[in-house]
Amino acid sequence: MTNPEFVSADTIRSDFSAAMSAMYRDEVPAYGTLMSLVKRVNEETLDANPELLRRLAVTDSLDRISEERHGAIRLGTAAELSMMRRVFAVMGMFPVGYYDLSTAGVPVHATAFRPVQEASLKVNPFRVFTSLLRLDLIKDEDLRREAEKLLAERDIFTAGAVALVEKAERQGGLGQDDAKRFVDDVLQTFRWHDKAIVSPEMYARLHDAHRLVADVVSFKGPHINHLTPRTLDIDVVQERMPAEGITPKAIVEGPPQRKCPILLRQTSFKALEEDVSFQGEDGTWHSGSHTARFGEIEQRGVALTPKGRALYDRLLNETRDRCRPAADGSNAAEYLAVLSEVFKAFPDDWNEIRKQGLGYFVYALTDKGFSSASQRLDLEAAIDAGHVRFDPLVYEDFLPVSAAGIFQSNLGDDAAQEFVASPNQRMFERDLGTTVLDEFAHYAGMMRASIERCVGTGTTAAAE
Repeated sequence: MTNPEFVSADTIRSDFSAAMSAMYRDEVPAYGTLMSLVKRVNEETLDANPELLRRLAVTDSLDRISEERHGAIRLGTAAELSMMRRVFAVMGMFPVGYYDLSTAGVPVHATAFRPVQEASLKVNPFRVFTSLLRLDLIKDEDLRREAEKLLAERDIFTAGAVALVEKAERQGGLGQDDAKRFVDDVLQTFRWHDKAIVSPEMYARLHDAHRLVADVVSFKGPHINHLTPRTLDIDVVQERMPAEGITPKAIVEGPPQRKCPILLRQTSFKALEEDVSFQGEDGTWHSGSHTARFGEIEQRGVALTPKGRALYDRLLNETRDRCRPAADGSNAAEYLAVLSEVFKAFPDDWNEIRKQGLGYFVYALTDKGFSSASQRLDLEAAIDAGHVRFDPLVYEDFLPVSAAGIFQSNLGDDAAQEFVASPNQRMFERDLGTTVLDEFAHYAGMMRASIERCVGTGTTAAAE
């Protein structure tokens, strides 16, 4: 039984995401500009689309639409990853999914820490895409050993944060004062550090191996590298960014614009070149720069079933076989045209997506259903009779190719390198200290539970 004196994990997560947002807006002013633009576009989109407004009112929390939906950090060691898992657990965030980015030229693998219960998602769906550096993919053995030594010597968590995590685990939660101190202490892990822990020469060696390696190894902590609000029309935001003094990346990652959004679309503004200092062997500080932090936006659609995801992956691969987007954006128009043409093969109608078993939906009784004997109907008959409605289940996770596209465009045009594709979920879960939740099984369970609430246990949906 939960101690009523404890602050709920959902509240701690909400407080943490708000504190992170305030800190990042202060550190990266352009991000505040992006947030304001997203809010205006969302208001305009809802004014122009009553059906979208109705659906979001039913399935989402309208007052949180423009708030941050995720952030991202990059960790260097198994110990950091394991401790971060414990930190996020205090906030009701758990590892969902395994992502191998080595296939796209980025030497990391990752998971997403996020709430998993429907009620918690409605309170605050904040998630953090958390990557672990794959030093085993770096060919230079001497550099790898030196990087491992640097990472082993740093401690990214305050003593206060560790003590409060241990206290929360021991007593099953945190009281009000402890919860506030927890948010304040954990926030220190994500702050920007303008003094590197490596010499200029070492930074150059790490940078030459891969820009992301330099970003992870060269600093005292894993500064948050971006935060991401949710937009309801990503194409409008992309189009308006330059007028706000923000330079967007060349293309929107993910599927094309559609009437019925699927999975996840993302774009960002270019990462900032920021002043940092490097300490030489003689102890003197040298001026330099580092590029890592940016602002991102996302537009989320329906979660796809394994069948739907297989179709999505096939169509995306076909698109990229015909036209691979150039890092400098020189073929952006051609790529987007091919993407739109190829994706005509994916149904753009909610009921067709549902009937073909391509996406996950949540089902609920209508007013008519509440006053009738819908429990005696099967699902399709109940829908046809107007007793049950269905709404797309929002995709709460990530796309490796899209994430890599964002990484590469913001780390620089030369950041994409060749690595041997080497997914290793077993090693990642060993370092994490637990297994990750399978997102497909999770979405299927949420859909199944909604069906049972409407028409009992005797029917299933095609999407399963």
